[in-house]
Amino acid sequence: MIRDFAASQRPGRPSGDDPQRDRARTVALWHDRARRLGLTEQLRPDFGPVTRQELRYLTEERRDLHRHALPVMEMLHQQILDTHSMVILTDERGLILHALGDADFLQKAERVALKPGVLWSEDSKGTNAIGTSLTDRRATLVHGSEHFLSVNRFLTCSCAPISDPHGNVIGALDVSGSQESQHAHTLGLVRMSTQMIENHLFVDRFGESLRVHFHARPEFLGTLIEGIAAFDEDGHLLAANSSGLFQLGVDAEALSKQTLSSLFGIDPATLLDRSRASGPSPVRLWVRGSVAVAARVAFRAARPVLPPARRPQDRTGRSDPSREGSESASRGTRGLPTLADLDTGDPAVAAVVAKVRRMERHGIPIMILGETGTGKELLAQAIHEESARRAQPFVAVDCASLPESLIEAELFGYEEGAFTGARRRGNPGKLMAANGGTLFLDEIGDMPLGLQPRLLRALQERAVQPLGGRRALAVDMAVICATHRDLKSMIQRGEFREDLYYRLNGLAVRLPALRERQDFEALARRILRCECAASGPVQLAPETLALLRQYGWPGNIRQLTNVLRASSAMAEGQGTIVPDHLPEDFLQDLRAMRTSQPAAAQDCAAQDCAAGAVPAGTKLKQVRASVIVSTMHHCAGNVSAAARALGVSRNTVYRMLKEARQGSIR
Repeated sequence: MIRDFAASQRPGRPSGDDPQRDRARTVALWHDRARRLGLTEQLRPDFGPVTRQELRYLTEERRDLHRHALPVMEMLHQQILDTHSMVILTDERGLILHALGDADFLQKAERVALKPGVLWSEDSKGTNAIGTSLTDRRATLVHGSEHFLSVNRFLTCSCAPISDPHGNVIGALDVSGSQESQHAHTLGLVRMSTQMIENHLFVDRFGESLRVHFHARPEFLGTLIEGIAAFDEDGHLLAANSSGLFQLGVDAEALSKQTLSSLFGIDPATLLDRSRASGPSPVRLWVRGSVAVAARVAFRAARPVLPPARRPQDRTGRSDPSREGSESASRGTRGLPTLADLDTGDPAVAAVVAKVRRMERHGIPIMILGETGTGKELLAQAIHEESARRAQPFVAVDCASLPESLIEAELFGYEEGAFTGARRRGNPGKLMAANGGTLFLDEIGDMPLGLQPRLLRALQERAVQPLGGRRALAVDMAVICATHRDLKSMIQRGEFREDLYYRLNGLAVRLPALRERQDFEALARRILRCECAASGPVQLAPETLALLRQYGWPGNIRQLTNVLRASSAMAEGQGTIVPDHLPEDFLQDLRAMRTSQPAAAQDCAAQDCAAGAVPAGTKLKQVRASVIVSTMHHCAGNVSAAARALGVSRNTVYRMLKEARQGSIR
C-alpha cells in the first residue's frame, strides 16, 4: 500500500521508555564523537572565514542551490520574525554561504563566527545542528548545553540537510537563535522549507523530462508532500523526490531498474494522451497495479504556452477593454508581452506606454519607477519586444537578490583561472549575455555602492572587462533599469552615485500602484486569461470582484496574480471564482483591514505629522513612531512592503517598530 509521507515526517518515538534519558544518551554520543576528533569544550570560535573571492566562487559553484534557497529563506524568515533568530544556508560541508535574520541576533552570532564564509562542520565546531545534521544526514535540533563548545551554548539550532534530485546531500538549511527563543515548531518549519527547496531543484533539473506529480489524495497534489517522478522519453525512471520514493516504496539504489510501466502500468504515449484528454483534471493511475493515485503530468513545459493573438484595437491603437473577455492577450513571437498588452484602460499606464513608444528608436536609457509588484519587469520586456532588438536576448538581473559577493562576477563575468577553482572556460557575465539585446537592471537602487563605478564605466565605454581578463570586450545593448527606491534621496545620503543616476535616467516613467489604477476589472480578467489558463476558463463572480476591489494590495499586481492563481486552482472545473475560493490568508487580511478601519483617524494624524502639520510640543520620536505605525497599517503588516515604502532596510523597520512599542509602553 502507498505510504503517507506526511506521517513519515513526524518525529519518531524514542527507542526507550524515557525520552529524556534517550536524548541524554544521544547527546553523549555526539559529544564523544567530538572528543574523538580532538576537540575540547573550551575551544574558542574560529574567526578565519574564507576570503571574499573564495566565498564568491563557492556560491557561484552552487548557483542552483543558492537561487532556489533564497526565496524559501526569505519566506522562512518571515515566519520567525522578532524571535532573535537567523536563517542560514550552507554547502555540503557546513560552510555558511548566506544568512539573514534579526539585526540584534546577527550581532551576537558574529561573536561566535556564525556568519557567511565560516565552516560549521563537526570537525570544526563539534556538536552543532549544522555539522551534526550533515554528519547524520537527518534533521537535527541542538539546544543550549547540547552544543559541544561552551561558547555556543547560548544557541538553539534546528537544521535539515538538502539533497539534490539524486539523493546526494548538497547543503543544509538552519535556523539558529538565542536558546530562550526556542519554539517546538521550528524544526518542522525547517524540514518543510528544505523539502520546498528540494522540490524546486527537482522540477528545475527535470523541466524537459516527462514528470508525474502524484498522491493518493488528490487534494495533496501541488503541495510539498506530493510525489514527483521524472522519466525519459522511453519511460525509464530518471529520479524521484523524497516523497515519491517513499510513496512508491522504491529504494534510491534501484531507480535504474524502474520504468513508467513497472510503477504505474502505463506507457509514456498513453499517459500523455490520457493527460491531454483530461485537461486540467488529474488522471487516475495505479501504483504497481494495486493502489489508486491522482496524478498530473508535465512534459516540456510546466504550463501551456499561449498562442500569439492580437487583441482588437480602437482607432487610437489602444486595446479595447470592453472586448477583452472573448479575446486572447497578445504576445510577441517568443511569449513576451507587448506594450498593447499592458494598456488595459488606465490613463496613467496609457501615458507611460505613449512615452516609451516615442523612445523606441532613439536608444535612450529608460528608468522605470514604482512600488514592488507593479509590473516593472513586464514593462521592460514589452519595451524590448517592440524594439529593433527584439530578436536578440533580453537579460534581466535582480540586483536585490544577488549577494554582494556574487554580483560582480554575475554582471561582468570572469576568465578561466580568475580565481582558485573558477569554472573552466570562465563565465561571460550578464552584460556580455545581453550583447545586441537589452539589459534590464531590476532594483538598481540595491546595487552595492562599490560596484557602481564599474557599471558606470562599462555603460560609458560600451565595453566590459571580465574578472581576471586582460582586455575589455566591446558590448552593445539597450539599458532599462527599475527601482522602488527614491534614488535622489539616496544620492543625497551618499548611497547612490549621481553620475550613474544620470547615465541611467534618460527617460523616467512611473507605474501606478494597483490601488491607484482605474482598470482593476480588466486587469484581473487579463491575469485570469494569461496566468491561470492551466485551471481552465474561469471568471470572477460579482461578489468576488467586489471583495478584491476593497483590498489595499500592498504587493500590487504580483500579489493579485498569486491570489487569482490560487483561486483559479480552487475553482477548477467550476468556471466561476466565488468568495469561498479565495485564499484564507487573503480573507484574513481583508477582515483585519475592515476591523482596523476605526484607526483611520489615527492614520490621518500620522500623515499630518509626516506632512509637517505636527502639533506643538510633539517629539521627533513620536512623529517617527506615528509614521511607522501608519505605514505598517497601510502595508497590512508586511515588513518588506513597509521598508520599500519608507525607502529603508527591513532591519531599520524592525528597530523603528521596537522603538514605537517601547514608546507606547511608557
